[in-house]
Order: sequence, then structure tokens, then C-alpha cells
Amino acid sequence: MTDLYFKLDQALTVPDRLVLETLQRDREQYQKASDGFPIQQAGIPTGRKSSVVNRGRRVDSASPQDALDRDHQTIELLRSLNDPGSSIFEPTVFASVDTSDIKSPFLRKWMIDPYTRWGRRIVRVDTDVVMLTHLIIYFATSVPSAIYLFYSFRWWHGLLHLAMQGYYMGPYTLLMHQHIHMRGVLNKRLGPVDHTFPYILDPLMGHTWNSYFFHHVKHHHIEGNGPNDLSSTVRYQRDDVWHFLQYVGRFYFLVWFDLPRYFIQRKKPGLAIKAGGCEIANYAFLLFMFTRINATATTFVFLIPLLFMRLALMVGNWGQHAFVDELKPDSDFRSSITLVDVPSNRHCYNDGYHTSHHLNPLRHWRDHPMAFLKQKKQYADEHALVFYNIDYFMLTITLLTKNYMHLARCLVPMGEQTEMTMEERAEMLRSKTKRFTEEDIAEKWGKQYARLS
Repeated sequence: MTDLYFKLDQALTVPDRLVLETLQRDREQYQKASDGFPIQQAGIPTGRKSSVVNRGRRVDSASPQDALDRDHQTIELLRSLNDPGSSIFEPTVFASVDTSDIKSPFLRKWMIDPYTRWGRRIVRVDTDVVMLTHLIIYFATSVPSAIYLFYSFRWWHGLLHLAMQGYYMGPYTLLMHQHIHMRGVLNKRLGPVDHTFPYILDPLMGHTWNSYFFHHVKHHHIEGNGPNDLSSTVRYQRDDVWHFLQYVGRFYFLVWFDLPRYFIQRKKPGLAIKAGGCEIANYAFLLFMFTRINATATTFVFLIPLLFMRLALMVGNWGQHAFVDELKPDSDFRSSITLVDVPSNRHCYNDGYHTSHHLNPLRHWRDHPMAFLKQKKQYADEHALVFYNIDYFMLTITLLTKNYMHLARCLVPMGEQTEMTMEERAEMLRSKTKRFTEEDIAEKWGKQYARLS
């Protein structure tokens, strides 16, 4: 690939590499069209042999006459990888390595393949064996470690436990993200287990009972980062540290009150009672464990993860919705972004495809790359933002340090963005972090959303 500022990470997933190579071909053709070169339907130049390659997978056409043909091949490949009826179907079993890259005949015959067959019967969707893998790991490590800390606390154990949980929190949160949207991840015959394990694991991973579901599904996706969204970024200057601290502080200290109040204002008293009741019940549990059982163990097992997760959620959401278009801020294409990177997609269930998720919150995580390619023309026409080589945490840090040139280098330009210089891209990104005044909100969303005096 050419013309991307950073070298592609070798740990990219197969779909991510296919997406980036497709976008790069599109960019080459867009530039050739802009320069006046004859191109058949913006296709790849006649006679040029090219391929999409990733660890043995190819999408080939010896002399492609039309870029659409290549796109269809790529989309069909992604569809087949997700289709249990396909000969090349590949479930995700581990986050850090693709199953096809495990070449040992012994491991495949006696361990990996039998486990995969068994796992596909346990999970709800055949692709999701990795979720079972993670649940087994959590119950084999986090749970006994936490129990032993209450039995016999040691400082070195407490610190190692925190490090372990910090490593687990991202993947677990996005596992739960799939869980809350799909109402479970295990086979429906295992419904009792599927609905019980979050009450055990959530507090260990920094979540309070059901708060993620009520805030994310019943609130955030309803408001879509609009002015009434409690986690909305539009009233903040998104490259300002002080504004970021206000944003985090509001969520940290007032979400337990703000969310039930929001449901009451929307005339949903049942949701208000459930959201407030679950939050207060979890706090009561933590208070009991701290005052009656073991304060030090409670701090390491429950309280520090809670404080860290609340910060991580806001850092992530800030990055996901930091760039909001000044002309059409209510567009899902223009109020969220797409990341094609390693941590967000390989380890956290394609969380980088945030625009795709907002376009269809029920879309399965494995389908995001395919859906993105199917809609890439609309993404380009809507001036959507796609980045690579950066995750949400680093994107937020980079924004708060106002390093727009680095963000411009991480941008994967689409459509008219390809005509911009690096400096113009940086200024374009800067323009999309400007806070919306109440007058702006009244104009863009309606007076009922603004806090006008």
C-alpha cells in the first residue's frame, strides 16, 4: 500500500487489512480521476494486476475493469468468513491470534478444533467462541484471585490483581457491549447462566449492576450524542483539558442521579426506578464489603476498578464523539468516527467501527467491516472520518494536547478529503472539535434542546 503515512501493523485483523487496502485503492482512483486520467467507472487501471492479501487470503482479479468488481469480491470474502455454511468460515476463538495462524497439527487436532466445535454449541453466534474463551479465563483467574484477596490480602497480590483486571477491562466491557445489545452471548438454553454471570463479573471489572445497559442502550443510543445525551460532547470544547475534566467529573459524581432523572423527565418511571435501584444497590454492596468484610481487599477488588472504569468509559466516549460536524451534527456519519486499528478491533470486538454501530446498534460485531465496505460511498459522501494507527485512548490524549498534525496523519482520507493537504486535514479536524453554544444547538437541533434564558 502507498500514501498512508504509517506502516500497517502486522497484527491487524484480516477484515481491517481488507478495509484499508480497499480504501487505498479508492483513493488512488479518486486522485487519478481528479488528475484527468481515463478510468472506467473509477476502476483500477486496465492491465494492472492487484490483490488484497492477508496471511494467505487473496481477492484477485487478473485485469480488473471495474473497482466495483473488486469491492464485491472483498465483501463476499468477508461474508463467507462470517457464514457457518461457507467452506472458509472461521470463528473467532482467541483475540490475540487468528485460528488459521495456529499451524501445529497436534494443537489443532487435539485442542483447538475440539474446543472450537464445543464452543460453537455454547455461544449464541457461531463466530463468538472467543467470548466463551474470555469468560473461562475470567472465572479461572479474576474470581479466585478476588476471593483469595478477601481470605488473605497481600499487597503484592493486590497490585498484580489490579494489573490483571486492567488488562481484562477493555475486552470484557466490549463483550458486555455485545451482551447488552443482543440480550446475551451464550446459547439461549443457557439463559440462566448468561443472565447471571454479569452480576459476578461486572463489579470485578469496574461496572455497577446493569448501569451499562440502562445508560448505553436505553439512553445513549436514543439520544445519539445529541444535546440531551448525558454523555454528549457537543457542549464541550473537545480539545480543552478543562472541558474534559468537567465532562468526566459530571459523569463520575452525578450519573447515579442524572440517569434516573433523565428517565423521569422522559416519563419512563419504570426505567428510572430500575436504573437508580441497581446503582444504589451496588453502592450498598460495596459499602457493606468495605465496612463489614475487608476494607483493603474491597478497595483493590472493587473500588479502584470502579474509579478506573468510569474514567475509561468517558475517555473512550470522548474519543468516539470528539469530532462533530458543524453543518450536520445530528448525522451518525458526522458525529462519530471509525477506527481501523489493532486494540479496538482485534481485542475489543471491532469497537473501532463506531459509526457502523450507531447506524445499526443491533449489528453483530463481526459484520461491521463488511457493512462499512457496503456503505463506503455514503461514508465518503457524508464526509465521515476514518482513522488508523490510533485507538480511542490515544486519540483523546492527542486531542487534548492539540496535536492535530498527528491526527491528520492518522486520517484515512475518503472522497474529497483526498484532495486536502496534511495541513488542511489538520484544520478540518480542528473545526469539528468546536463546542456548540446554546444558540447553535437551537439552530441545529431545535429550540426544545437548547438551554436558552
